[in-house]
Amino acid sequence: MNFTPLVRPHFLKRAARCEAWRDASADLQLSQLRRLLLTAARTETGRRHGFSLIAGASDLYREYSSRVPLIGYEDIRRDVMRMIAGHPDVLWPGRCRWYAQSSGTSGGKSKYIPVTDASLSLNHYRGAEDAVAHYIAHNPETRIFAGKGMVLGGSFANELKYLPEWVHVGDLSATLIQRITPLADMVRVPSKKIALLSDWKEKLPALAKAAVQADVTNISGVPSWFLTVIKLILKIKGAETLAEVWPNLEVFFHGGISFAPYREEYERLTAGCPMHFVETYNASEGFFSVQNDPADRSMLLLIDTGVFFEFIDLADPSALPVAIDGVMPGRTYELVISAPNGLWRYRLGDTVKVESVNPVKITIAGRTKSFINAFGEELMEYNADQAIADVCRDTGAAVRNYSAAPVFADSGHRGRHEWIIEWETPPANIEEFASMLDRRLQALNSDYQAKRAGSIFLDPLTIVTARRGLFDRWLASSGSHKLGGQRKVPRLCNDRSVADALLALNER
Repeated sequence: MNFTPLVRPHFLKRAARCEAWRDASADLQLSQLRRLLLTAARTETGRRHGFSLIAGASDLYREYSSRVPLIGYEDIRRDVMRMIAGHPDVLWPGRCRWYAQSSGTSGGKSKYIPVTDASLSLNHYRGAEDAVAHYIAHNPETRIFAGKGMVLGGSFANELKYLPEWVHVGDLSATLIQRITPLADMVRVPSKKIALLSDWKEKLPALAKAAVQADVTNISGVPSWFLTVIKLILKIKGAETLAEVWPNLEVFFHGGISFAPYREEYERLTAGCPMHFVETYNASEGFFSVQNDPADRSMLLLIDTGVFFEFIDLADPSALPVAIDGVMPGRTYELVISAPNGLWRYRLGDTVKVESVNPVKITIAGRTKSFINAFGEELMEYNADQAIADVCRDTGAAVRNYSAAPVFADSGHRGRHEWIIEWETPPANIEEFASMLDRRLQALNSDYQAKRAGSIFLDPLTIVTARRGLFDRWLASSGSHKLGGQRKVPRLCNDRSVADALLALNER
């Protein structure tokens, strides 16, 4: 049965509400902040900073930003661990039973982000609903609810010992699947039992077997990880494209990493399907934006789903954060959030480029720590993603995963960048691919171009071909799951720590 006509009015109503944001974004964001402050006023954090007094201030944002400091995860690590141990009313009211484990900071291998009931209902599930709403609004012929949705999720495997029985720690996707409403669970595959398995040797074939038997109309996940599942499904069916397996597949809701290096491969694998691709920005800390127009690859910032946003201008190291009415198109900002999971003025470590305002639309620029500036070249993650996508298109190659790092100058050589690439389809000539990539990076980044001019300061980049599965093995060896979690391969690193670990593993 096709349920799409029955639910279409609800989703169209959700998509249409965004029209009101054009003239009311600032007021709407302040209402989100006031609601957060009043809800958390009696928590330890709320009493410490005087949330109830801030909520009543005439200049709400000024009062909030002056009384509450910017923080990173290490500033709240002890508080979160107390919450996991059972302490109530610390960062958010009540006891939190669910935590998303994601990649760590200098203070530890992993971070544990509270996933409160409020963050699920106000933010994560609403964000997912918004993604579907905008897709339906732009595709009147969609039959998305005539079949199943396939979500690639993680598990509750974690590194903590002596957890209370009522506490669940694992990938965000595991919590989202476990807590999903029965109605939504009816239109997804595989079963929870399979989706939440922690052993991927058991999980992957079970997941693929369940998927090939279903009429899948939509898939959701991280592009690099989903490729592994798709390849296995095609192998099981002896098929060349997904049109032979899921003829009604019509949309891939993707996020987590840039889609640019994978777009051509997905277009090839879904040839014959009525296919669309929709980007989302969904992190352990919250669901923040969604591509609301298929003709525009920027994403609409979701400003009424429980999160208050601040922005730090990366072009001005001394700049103070600004609220949504202070951003300017074309600028790149570090994102700061206050959210119903108890993160207050929390620096995500993510950077976004504001593409337009009224309403604010963004693209992901990368991570604050995902860049190479070892020689003054200031190469950013979005430069790398775009360059490798362009060269793959021109050469017919396809990249499964990659990471790049500087090779520092020694007595006989200048410095250079070293790219470690795991190929889905290798180019005919890797040296020519490297040369084309080097030229494309120069075209996209003037600082890199200046340092490469005449090879005076920086030698041409080099490429090391990774053995099949290298990046999955590295993620597993570093305490991260191979698939389905929130942990990602660092695209660019300003030191050799990741590159050297990858190369050592590549030689085994």
